Amino acid sequence: MDPLTHALLGASAAHVAFGPKLGRRAWLVGAFAGLLPDVEFFIRSSADPLLNIEVHRQFTHAFAFVPVGGALAAAPWLLRRAQRADWRPLLGAATLAYATHGVLDACTNYGTQLLWPFSDLRVAWHWLTTVGPLLTLLLLAGLVFGVRSGRRWPTALGLAGALAYTGAAAWQQERALAAQAEIAAARGHPVTRAKMFPTVGNFFLWRSVYESGGVLHTDRIRAAGGLSWKAGSTVALAPELALTPAERANERVVRDYRRFAWFSDGWVARAPAAPDVYGDARYSLSSERFEPIWGVRFHPEARIPTEWVDFTAQNKVPLAGLWRELSGGDPGYGPLPGRPAAR
Repeated sequence: MDPLTHALLGASAAHVAFGPKLGRRAWLVGAFAGLLPDVEFFIRSSADPLLNIEVHRQFTHAFAFVPVGGALAAAPWLLRRAQRADWRPLLGAATLAYATHGVLDACTNYGTQLLWPFSDLRVAWHWLTTVGPLLTLLLLAGLVFGVRSGRRWPTALGLAGALAYTGAAAWQQERALAAQAEIAAARGHPVTRAKMFPTVGNFFLWRSVYESGGVLHTDRIRAAGGLSWKAGSTVALAPELALTPAERANERVVRDYRRFAWFSDGWVARAPAAPDVYGDARYSLSSERFEPIWGVRFHPEARIPTEWVDFTAQNKVPLAGLWRELSGGDPGYGPLPGRPAAR
């Protein structure tokens, strides 16, 4: 999730729980603690291009690290002698706000290692995108009115609104998954595994992804009122056996492929426009075809054989096209297979 929303959620939780004891210090401590887990984003290595994706959303986001993270977040206040009398509520506010970070990230697409070091499972519920303007606005309005009035109920109302928004997204995802199952069945596709990803800033339009016979099928599903869908594209998955002989002969390349496959949850495919790139097939720059947002390229003969390829600078949200899809103005959408067209 974006840093502003993390800060607002941490600040809101701390203000509601500890505002009466700490006053305005509560939301300040909470905002700082809500941001702190992302400090590991700066852990990088020129000798290991995949180090960052391996540690991002790892130990600093885990439940086991929350007490340590809370203490670190409270430290700037506790180091001041004048603040130490309130060490309990300061530590409590920081710990509570710190804990919100990993849970919020798990609501998004990329996966968060909440159970580290006991498991490297990447928990991802795929309910929210990393930028959600309405969710952020609910938290912002609640916090501003709560802090300005010196009361907690407006902030609690903002938190309740954010929780309701997330719950609505989870419900819409279930509707979209049911539609996905109908689409795959109508095609005669036995589904090996399936995911449903939200699109930017809403919970009405979803990117459907499922695997059948080693091929990834992506479609668009609109869950605004009735369900409708738009056929997408297909791309062959690229398992480890798809590595070239030269790549398979390099132990470092094989190891890095496995690390990237773990990061992308096994959804790895070659980019049609750049076949030397193994991309994370969960996400695409295009709604019509697979254009990876990021991936890896291997150079078996090089000293550092793995290159991290990042196309995020090209990730422009087509607002006009997105609005046409959301509003029902895209003619490519139709009823689910076997269902009558909506009147």
